[in-house]
Amino acid sequence: MYLQLPLLLYLLASVAPSDAGLFTRSSEHVLRGVNAAHHHAVKRSSGLAKDLRRALSGILVAEGDSGAQHVYCISGTSLTNPDTSPGGGGSSGSSPKASGTATASASSPSGTVASSPWKVKQSYEGDSFFDGWSFFTASDPTDGTVQYVDQSTAQSANLTSINSAGNAIMRVDTTAKISGNRQSVRITTNYNYTGALVILDSVHMPTGCGTWPAFWSNGPNWPAGGEIDIVEGVNTYTNNQATIHTNPGCTIPSSNSTVLGITGDVTGGTNCAAAETGNAGCGIRSTSNTSYGAGFNEIGGGVYAMEWVDSGISVWFFPRSSIPSDITAGAPQPSGWGTPMANWPSTDCNPSTFFYQHSAIFDTTLCGQWAGNVWSDTGSPGQSQSCAQITGTSTCAEYVQNNGAAFADAYWEVKSVKIYQTS
Repeated sequence: MYLQLPLLLYLLASVAPSDAGLFTRSSEHVLRGVNAAHHHAVKRSSGLAKDLRRALSGILVAEGDSGAQHVYCISGTSLTNPDTSPGGGGSSGSSPKASGTATASASSPSGTVASSPWKVKQSYEGDSFFDGWSFFTASDPTDGTVQYVDQSTAQSANLTSINSAGNAIMRVDTTAKISGNRQSVRITTNYNYTGALVILDSVHMPTGCGTWPAFWSNGPNWPAGGEIDIVEGVNTYTNNQATIHTNPGCTIPSSNSTVLGITGDVTGGTNCAAAETGNAGCGIRSTSNTSYGAGFNEIGGGVYAMEWVDSGISVWFFPRSSIPSDITAGAPQPSGWGTPMANWPSTDCNPSTFFYQHSAIFDTTLCGQWAGNVWSDTGSPGQSQSCAQITGTSTCAEYVQNNGAAFADAYWEVKSVKIYQTS
């Protein structure tokens, strides 16, 4: 340890004589003396304070090396929860480098994480993941070739489980041939919220021709309470689309990504009203081919975050290799996450008017009004060939009913869902 000893002794003697014996005390007392000396030095002159900090820097470094103070490095995995490391089906257990365009960089892995105004209100993870969710069993509102089942049926049919990595699994039935609709799972949180930060950490999502998975939220009396689609796509798409659907009167000010301050691309238009757009709403598609489907699964997934505040609604995507340390630490700081993938500002769509009392939802439907209607289409990212061409089957429903093995990859593997609020 190198010290400017004469200067150090002079300073301690002149500004904090009561601490002259600090070299014979414990490291805790050393630091207390340093703080007192620094306080008095600042009051006397800024130049003296600077000299004192330089002189004492060796003590502070040596103290950190001694083990008396612990510096925790947080990067992508939690030090208190080993289940936040990649693992389980769809993941190799490592943290692969993400391909495509990341929407933000990870926070610095060194040092401590600042406190956050966002406090966790609900956390769904581990063996108790399915506690606090209701299983939807009505007919699919989107006309899919699917039958949503209750919790008991889902468990007995192995459509839901917690795997060895502690992650929640939600599958589609893979019975070879069926005569009607194929069984699947749709769950809704019992907890509802108005304004929130919702963070999904997922390792794997359903993919393949005929699939239409989504992680989203909905208010009462749709579309009056609004809908926020955080993760959504169909068939073999590779780029996620986030969308809002509302009552008439909600628009976004531009379709220009630069004006909106987003990394994604606006699809469809600027009118978000479900009734006036054929339920298209205001969609924003990611430019990253690892944000959805097979590309997402190949990198071990990642984190989606949706922030709903007075100034608007935003969505970020972080590949597994660049999850901000403040998210991992449970102290999220959206202001430091960089440009979001999607943003719907309050300029012409006040969230307090168009969104309220939401519940978070997972589902995997099959065919229906989106996946079925674009069965023969090409051109979307990941869909250079149509599903009709890929499968050699003329309709989505026919394919779903006769090819159960094709849905082996149609499952969610979720590490956690956390809902934060500021009050």
